Amino acid sequence: MKAKDLRLLSEGELLEKERELKEELFNLRFQHSTGQLENVMRVPQIKRDIARVKTVLKEKGRGKGK
Repeated sequence: MKAKDLRLLSEGELLEKERELKEELFNLRFQHSTGQLENVMRVPQIKRDIARVKTVLKEKGRGKGK
């Protein structure tokens, strides 16, 4: 997921996206701990996506205060 695409979403949509990504990360970690995870590179990818969403949320928050 690209930051450019995330910037097009509203704050509510971004919060929902963050919730979905965190849920997916939880599920991936659970699968990893039980040895069922096939694509281990998905974990850092999801972490980066969460960071991107948080960055865009912070940017949008600052923009409203000006």
